[in-house]
Amino acid sequence: MKRILFIPVVAMALIAGGVDNVSAKKMEKTVMVGGAAMYPTKNIVENALNSKDHTTLVAAVKAAGLVETLQGAGPFTVFAPVNAAFDKLPSGTVGNLLKPENKAMLTSVLTYHVVAGSLDSKALMDKVKMGNGKAMLKTVQGEELTVMQKGKHLEVKDSKGNVAMVTIKDVYQKNGVIHVIDKVLMP
Repeated sequence: MKRILFIPVVAMALIAGGVDNVSAKKMEKTVMVGGAAMYPTKNIVENALNSKDHTTLVAAVKAAGLVETLQGAGPFTVFAPVNAAFDKLPSGTVGNLLKPENKAMLTSVLTYHVVAGSLDSKALMDKVKMGNGKAMLKTVQGEELTVMQKGKHLEVKDSKGNVAMVTIKDVYQKNGVIHVIDKVLMP
């Protein structure tokens, strides 16, 4: 008998405490990335700043002057490489890209990770199925990325043939969605 009464009591307590269905759904979509909660009520930059796994990406976004853009309305789909992905690049690559004289090259690399629109994993999988195993996505940089399905996972291939796996999908943001990847994509 106690179990039967417990559910309505909890539901009434949540409603009385100001948590409605919309808020409950938003809480369900909160994803942990780099030890921090990524809130769907914050924008891409606000969330990325808290991720310990994306400090290199955040530094690069700042150096390229893309903070304001990624705080904008969007929507954007961002394939966000983790710090370990940047560490896999040849020695000196990140330092070289962060130099002021290489801002155009850095901007090109970063915007190659961004697609206009909000494409969650379901939308990407649908595109892959419609494309007979792969989907071509035009990036904000102007070139294309290829999205493929491998088992239950999504992979993203760049123009050089490098393949990144989506390790955390559907990190919803106020202005789009982030998919965490394990490699840096190169135009």
